[in-house]
Amino acid sequence: MHETASLPPTVGVVTLAVRPYRHSVDLPGRTAAFLVAPVVPQVTGVVQERRFTEGAQIKAGDVLYQIDPAPYRAALESAQGALAKASAAVLSARPLARRDAELARIDAVSQEELEAAQATLRQDEAAVLAARADVDTARIRLGYTQVKAPISGTAGLSAFTVGALVTENQANALVTLYAYDPIYVDVTQSSADVLALRAQLAAGTLRTDSEGGARIRLTLEDGRAYPHEGRLAFSGIDVNPGTGAITLRAVVPNPERLLMPGMYVHATVEQGVKQEALLVPQQAITYDAAGNASAWVVDAADRPHRQTVVLGDMTDGSWVVERGLKAGDRVVVEGSQNIVDGDRVTPHVAKQA
Repeated sequence: MHETASLPPTVGVVTLAVRPYRHSVDLPGRTAAFLVAPVVPQVTGVVQERRFTEGAQIKAGDVLYQIDPAPYRAALESAQGALAKASAAVLSARPLARRDAELARIDAVSQEELEAAQATLRQDEAAVLAARADVDTARIRLGYTQVKAPISGTAGLSAFTVGALVTENQANALVTLYAYDPIYVDVTQSSADVLALRAQLAAGTLRTDSEGGARIRLTLEDGRAYPHEGRLAFSGIDVNPGTGAITLRAVVPNPERLLMPGMYVHATVEQGVKQEALLVPQQAITYDAAGNASAWVVDAADRPHRQTVVLGDMTDGSWVVERGLKAGDRVVVEGSQNIVDGDRVTPHVAKQA
């Protein structure tokens, strides 16, 4: 019994090794439409027809509203009449100018008469150009009576009904279209964290390995993981003076339109890779009253020693070690309550989850 009581306590240990580690941060985010297009009339008139259903998917070029075309059709016909009149004047002036040019060669008309005929022809030709431009303008404005979708997207609520008088370039949109596949996710990160990340990237302790931007994964408000991975597309160039935060913008596929503009999401952003990271299981770490972290390290003689450590990120139940431990160290993860610094122990390899 005495020999059994004096046996060294048994402890479970794991041997630390370096491996690549993806540095990620969890940040709050909010979704925003990829494209937002308020549809404003480009001519004044009475709405005769609305040709879409609110909330429906709209294709670019679809007619959304029909504004009364009658006055614009009349304006087009008037412009076409003016063009015909100007063209007729050219047809009349051209042979007169040609005749005077021939007569001038034999001194049958004066130089002044010739120049007057040629000037009249040039004026009439200029009038044709102006009239043709007026026809084009009138035709364009007639086309504007069909209010068309500038983008493909989802139609919001219609702000105007049939019979409403709308005005050219008015402040209030008739309807707003939203395109949200893909969708933006805007997240905020403290400027201090961004500076620390850039310092690590510059020093080479972290590197980026994601072509096309850092990867981003989302968790929805109800706790479900969002099935599509996005990419970071933009990092803000200024700091919000009120919050000290920088806005990061990601582009995320949204084929099922599960995400809607304005939703709150939880974002995990992978910002770099540490090629030789040392990870220690969470259960190997203890803390003193001052909050200092330490771990039991078993030496080659099977004697444990408490080692103060500096920890970094937490990932999958392990801490990233910044200082205090090295690859090959055997750290205690089971039975640490039974050991004394320097007293022999019986280590065995602990099972890792």
